[in-house]
Amino acid sequence: MVEAGGCAGLKYKMGLVAETDQGDITVEQSGVKVFIDPASVGFLEGTTVDFVIGMEGSGFVFDNPQAKSNCSCGKSFG
Repeated sequence: MVEAGGCAGLKYKMGLVAETDQGDITVEQSGVKVFIDPASVGFLEGTTVDFVIGMEGSGFVFDNPQAKSNCSCGKSFG
């Protein structure tokens, strides 16, 4: 989901869920399902998510073509 906050104005939020909420959009690729709440869909259209392992740490990386600005941590955009 996307919610207000972070140093760039909006931030990505992920968590594990056992089932979807009513109205959630389901995106599946390579056997992985991602559930997106309806309020966040417009902010995430075209976004790709990857998991990277690096020297400075590991985690999810978001590539959002709609973001006009990003913070250095990669978890926030505007």
